[in-house]
Amino acid sequence: MTPPVPGAADLTASWLSDALAAKVTEVRTEPVGTGQVSDSLRLHLTYAGATDLPPTMVAKVPAADASSRSAARAIRTYEVEACFYAQIAGRLDAGIPTCYFSAYDAEQDEYTVLLADLAPALPGDQLAGVTPEDAAAAIDEMAALHAAGWDDPELAALPWLNRHDADSAAFTAAMVTGLYDGFKDRYGADLGADVLTLIEEFLPSIGGYLTDREGPLTLFHGDFRADNLLFGGPRAAVVDWQTVAYAPGPADLAYFLGSSLPVEVRRTGERTLVERYHRALTARGVTLTWDDCWDAYRRHAFHGIVMSIGASMIVERTDRGDEMFRTMTTRHAHHARDLNSLTLI
Repeated sequence: MTPPVPGAADLTASWLSDALAAKVTEVRTEPVGTGQVSDSLRLHLTYAGATDLPPTMVAKVPAADASSRSAARAIRTYEVEACFYAQIAGRLDAGIPTCYFSAYDAEQDEYTVLLADLAPALPGDQLAGVTPEDAAAAIDEMAALHAAGWDDPELAALPWLNRHDADSAAFTAAMVTGLYDGFKDRYGADLGADVLTLIEEFLPSIGGYLTDREGPLTLFHGDFRADNLLFGGPRAAVVDWQTVAYAPGPADLAYFLGSSLPVEVRRTGERTLVERYHRALTARGVTLTWDDCWDAYRRHAFHGIVMSIGASMIVERTDRGDEMFRTMTTRHAHHARDLNSLTLI
């Protein structure tokens, strides 16, 4: 197997020829996307002869930033994404880019995936939020992914996908709790007292929240939000599979609607969108009552709080990142408050 590469400079025509099993004579790269844990580049490829391979692809490689690299190693994001594309993605009937190559080097914690370029489809805007129409399209894909993995013993047997246990829950709880003071110092003045109060009411219960995973488990994306969705193609596409796990599906739904819709838009269309998810799941053969679906959705409103505090303090800091984490945290706090989610923990 062609070894993975550590960065953009090593995506040479020679290396790509080996990885793709096709002679590449020239490659030009340009940055694409807004991810902070990996670097993504669009590859413009010239081949020596006729091929079915596309003229452009998107490559994902380890981040150049040292802090982002350290964060990726701590939560195994490179390993997880490479394994997802190598072992699971190809069998899913959902909006996922075709993968042409995937490899991971455990010793160096380096990886490379080469993916279909879905342009002219464009990512959602995390700051502006998505429209209800785009949210509905994304929920259709989410339901397809969740139904495919619902209570699946094969997924339950994959060690890299099943990273949750009592020790990992305790580690995450301690990490997020320990990071909160720095998070509050950095963002507190912009978040407002009501948001901080909600977080501080939740944090004493974070250990139990992370340990208790009620209900059937499934293929859980873990970071299902506007920036990781592409719209404008034949179907909404889901990218950035660095946090995929075998976990409760409604947590994806709560995180997506809480993070990616402006508060008033979410309040207006929330129940309709959750009902759409429930209908789509049951239409694909999943057994899940409405009450259980709604309660799980409410309970997992805190997934976004955990993600926002943890991610913001361990990845490379950027101006857009700061604005994004402020926006998401505010939305998630209002979401949890609107749903009275604390009563379910």
